[in-house]
Amino acid sequence: MRILLVHNHYQQAGGEDSVFEAEGALLESNGHDVVRYTEHNNDVSQIGKLQLAARTIWSRETNRKLGEVVTRFKPEVVHFHNTLPLISPSAYYAAAKGGARIIQTLHNYRLFCPPSLFLRDGKVCELCLGKTLATPAIRYGCYRGSRSASTVVATMLATHKLLNTYFKKIDTFVALTEFSKSKFVEGGFPASKIVVKPHFIEAPEVKTPTAEDSVLFVGRLSEEKGIGTLLNSWIDSGSTRKLIIVGDGPMHSEVEAAVKKNDSIHWLGRKSADEVRTVMQAAGLVVVPSECYETFGRVIMEAYAVQKPVVVSRIGAVAELVDDGNTGLLFEPGNSTDLMKKVEQVFAGDTQQMARNALSYYTSRFTPEANYRQLMAIYAGDYHTSAAHSHEGSVRNVA
Repeated sequence: MRILLVHNHYQQAGGEDSVFEAEGALLESNGHDVVRYTEHNNDVSQIGKLQLAARTIWSRETNRKLGEVVTRFKPEVVHFHNTLPLISPSAYYAAAKGGARIIQTLHNYRLFCPPSLFLRDGKVCELCLGKTLATPAIRYGCYRGSRSASTVVATMLATHKLLNTYFKKIDTFVALTEFSKSKFVEGGFPASKIVVKPHFIEAPEVKTPTAEDSVLFVGRLSEEKGIGTLLNSWIDSGSTRKLIIVGDGPMHSEVEAAVKKNDSIHWLGRKSADEVRTVMQAAGLVVVPSECYETFGRVIMEAYAVQKPVVVSRIGAVAELVDDGNTGLLFEPGNSTDLMKKVEQVFAGDTQQMARNALSYYTSRFTPEANYRQLMAIYAGDYHTSAAHSHEGSVRNVA
């Protein structure tokens, strides 16, 4: 199959960039002819503000260049990841001219929320959900802390909602979880156009689960990630259980202060993916105390792959990835007492069985092989066939 992948890279590489690369490699390893069309946000600094604003709403350059690629390559499928800001929705029009199936992965909530996370001042915010023009985002300057930048993104979204670009030009949207899908449906997207396919990771070398009774947090040190709740759990309870924190972010000073108050808390700073895997292998469980919706929970998938149970806040997409009582436990978001209670409950139970359950959850849903089958079903429009194999993944089509 001839497949064209389209992505606007971020200045600081993140999850979307990784998924774009991983899915491309997966397709090529299975014998498909893959071409990539990319732009990079490092080029933004070379573009004037007015030109960038116009290009964000409708990029003539991308429309022309991508059109040439489509004419030359004749893709059967064009799969979009991120189009903001340099590619723009004009790319959908260029892609559609070749008659290919158009797929868009919904990595975030950008099609409703300019900053993409349904998050404002560290709290969940849905003021723009379902609106044609995201006026609250403009009023609060939600995108990059700028009213002018927020206006540009909101105008882009409104323009293409009025043109019906997203529904006319895109055949299938790929949400990462049922929760994420539900938010798009709530905002007016037809459920029949959205399927659910999670991310995947390569299977690491699986070692015998360690007996160490430590807890690991991996992520950005910020309010919405629940780092404050996590620290309070240890400080307020005086827990002597080892807590390992990996990551960096705006709340690093709070983490440093907590380390001084409770010597069971250890901050390792930012680590590479390989280093994180090594630390995770040695931990007893992984904690994900998010207080925002998220669209997925990659660290949960990584924990399962190395046989680690999880303690996760009962909110949004991350809660959906937990088989409560089997692969881990859920706690009330923002409740530091409940978090510590659930941590101790895991260690008081059969952690070895939970570890086996976690690995089983990974192998049935998050392997490259399962993901490839789901991706092919999506490209073929054969959602129901894939849904019949519920233990091989979670591609579903609910009209």
